[in-house]
Order: sequence, then structure tokens, then C-alpha cells
Amino acid sequence: MPRSKRRATDNMSSTDDDRYSSKRLRNSSGRRSTRAEDTAFSQKRCLTWFREYTSPDDPETLGPDGMEKFCEHIGVDPENVVMLVLAFKMQARQLGFFTKEEWLKGLAELQCDTIQKLQYRLEHLRCLLNDQNTFKAIYRYAYDFARQDKDQRSMEIDTAKAMLQLLLGKHWPLYTQFSQFLEQSKYKVINKDQWCNILEFSRTICNDLSNYDVDGAWPVMLDEFVEWLKSTRTKSDIS
Repeated sequence: MPRSKRRATDNMSSTDDDRYSSKRLRNSSGRRSTRAEDTAFSQKRCLTWFREYTSPDDPETLGPDGMEKFCEHIGVDPENVVMLVLAFKMQARQLGFFTKEEWLKGLAELQCDTIQKLQYRLEHLRCLLNDQNTFKAIYRYAYDFARQDKDQRSMEIDTAKAMLQLLLGKHWPLYTQFSQFLEQSKYKVINKDQWCNILEFSRTICNDLSNYDVDGAWPVMLDEFVEWLKSTRTKSDIS
């Protein structure tokens, strides 16, 4: 009996085992294929996701209501700087809106077609701000992005202050003083030259203003800021 049992087992190993191995490979390959399909970017899935935030009246545009819902789904405050970085990736033209083309362009580049995938990439988007050249590109992009009236060449001062707070508030030691200067100044708008020079000023001028050249080619706004700050500091020292 034991010998006969072994022969039966041996017969099975030469046929059934091969069948079993083949089936196991097929199942394993199937599982790998399914995982690959889930991982690969799908434009169709990305577009279906986009439709969750649009209305039947305007299915091609994600507007403010949809944006609020979108931010809630990915767990990010609408005013978080990472949303500006995401808009930069999409090259969105209008604050609070994503068109279908912008959505697909940006998320295809990030290879994100689900909430979970985008959440996983949020830290990558934040880290882009640590690269000086990328930050400069995002900063320049923010000027055109945030202007409500694209026909005007300047940005409303309140919008400018909000964007400066978002981009420089945590990184420029003199930001608080500059914000106070704007509050009491005559400026109602900021033009692009002023906007770009504010970033350059924040990167190159020491907090004590020791390397500020009064004969330099800075915009008048920054000359006035330096004068105001020196005067403020003098008054503080006297008191």
C-alpha cells in the first residue's frame, strides 16, 4: 500500500503539478496586471473624477463650489499654498477655477487620477517650494493667476497682500514690516515690476538694510519702504 500510494503521488507530480504551476502563474500574472492597471494613470478615470466637482450647466469647468468640495476631499484648506502649487502645475488661468484641459494637463503630469494618489503627491508639491528656481516661477505665475481682471496690468493691493502672505509670510523676516508699510501707504495696486522686485529684495537685502543701495534700480515703492522702516526703527530706539 505505501508503495502504491507513492506511485500515485509521483504520477500526479508530473501532470497535476504542472497544471497547478501554470494556474498559479496565470493567477499571479493576473494580480500583477490588475495592480498595474490600478497604478497607471487613466485619463478616463481622471475625467470621471473631475465630473464630481462640475455642474450640468458647466461640465467643462470646476468652479468655486466644486473647488471647495475638491479641497475637502483631498484634506487641504483652499488657502493653503499647496493649492497654488497645484494650480501652477495645471497652469490654471483663473483663481478658484480649473478647466477640464487644465485639470487633465496637471494631473497627467503628476500621474494622479484619484484622491488617494493626489494626497500621496501633496508633500512632493510642497517640496517644490524649496527649490529657488521653481519657487521663483511659482511666484511669478501667482501674479497673473491672482489678478481678477486680466485686462488690467496691475493687481489689487488686497489680493497682492494675500498672495505675499501666502508666499513670503513664513520666509521673509521683514514681511510683517512690509505688510504694515503697505497698510499705511498710498498704493492701491501693485504692478508686475514691483511684484518681481519684492521677491528679489526679500532674497538679497539684509534685515538691517546694511546692503541696500539707495542709488540702486529698485522701484520707488521699495525705496519708500526702506525710508519708512528706518524711520520706524529710529522712533522705536528713541522711545
